[in-house]
Amino acid sequence: MKIKLRDGWYDLLRSAFADFTRNKTRTFLTALGITIGVLSVVLLIALGLGLKNYINQQFESLGANLVMVMPGNAFSQSEGGGMSNMRSMGTSFMGITFDEQDYLALNRIGNIDYLTPLFYKSGVIEGNNQRKTGSIEGANEDIFNLMNVEIMVGDAFSKADVSSRAKKVVLGYSMAESLFYDPKEAYGKSIDIDNQRFKVVGVAKKKGDPDMDDAVIVPYKTTFGTLNPNKTFYSIYAGISSKDKVAEVKEQMKTVLLKKYKKDEFSVVEQTEILNTINQIFTVINAVLVAIGSISLLVGGIGIMNIMYATVTERTKEVGIRRAIGATERDIMMQFLAEAVTLSVLGGVLGLILATLIVLVIRIFFPASINLLSVIITFAISSAIGVGFGVFPARRAAKLPPIEAIRYE
Repeated sequence: MKIKLRDGWYDLLRSAFADFTRNKTRTFLTALGITIGVLSVVLLIALGLGLKNYINQQFESLGANLVMVMPGNAFSQSEGGGMSNMRSMGTSFMGITFDEQDYLALNRIGNIDYLTPLFYKSGVIEGNNQRKTGSIEGANEDIFNLMNVEIMVGDAFSKADVSSRAKKVVLGYSMAESLFYDPKEAYGKSIDIDNQRFKVVGVAKKKGDPDMDDAVIVPYKTTFGTLNPNKTFYSIYAGISSKDKVAEVKEQMKTVLLKKYKKDEFSVVEQTEILNTINQIFTVINAVLVAIGSISLLVGGIGIMNIMYATVTERTKEVGIRRAIGATERDIMMQFLAEAVTLSVLGGVLGLILATLIVLVIRIFFPASINLLSVIITFAISSAIGVGFGVFPARRAAKLPPIEAIRYE
């Protein structure tokens, strides 16, 4: 015959809270372990999602479907692709480099709206008696439409400026702000790069991308010399307004480049391929972060078990009296188990509330976010910890012989 629980759930919870109020400090310190564990897990997931959101926003800010030509086999061209086929970007740069002939050959392909070669160099920029380290980017006039860079004051340099190797530059917002304090004041002024003087013909609006905001954009032919003596590019970017044409253009670009390079010497990838790979990476990262944060939950669970063992010892006589008046082993076990689970859930709820408040503050500066899955996972884990680590002390209490328990001092 099935034994029914003598005390209802309401009575069990009331008994648990009554015990908590008798030992407030101990209760708080025990729940604190679970609170910190849940807080850690939720915050780690929120920050991981925030970084993922930030990268997605950067890709979405581009004005066209972007196709990138990069040296090396940065992404496997075999079927499946994905994270397992990603190669190190830094390693690929040690391979081939592109030149102006590659850019001109690709420029003859139809359905490409914007095409720009890209040269990159980190350097010191001087202006208004200030010095600032930033990125010097050589490109043509298409980069502004391709990367959706809007000019706040002045103008972008033109195709004629590229052809004539004009000593003109467009400053990123943060670069202009660092050199001239008021970005608008940079317009029309001169700056020095590697002992060469350039005129600032425009200042870009703040984009939110640190690389672009701290950049100095120079006509790529102007870099041929001191800045770029080898006349090479680290990449070539193409913008295609029609999404339906992207696959076709990619194949045409590969065909053109295969006339000069081997298949594994270059990669032609869409921004969506990179984004998908990044999303796969962040899925793994989030799983690792959850595992790391769960260590805190495990420590909190051990704390609950230790406290419950101490509670069983303190209440041995109470257990004996309850057994003497008819309580079964199941009744005693459920009483102590209810206390452990309640303590764990309370700690989890408190950790979740604190994590939510912290994320709301972080969102002012960074797109961190809490998703429903992380809430369900952490709440389930905290509840499971209460059950898992509460079972052993509860079983010990239930197995106490009634006569010996009553005599216990």
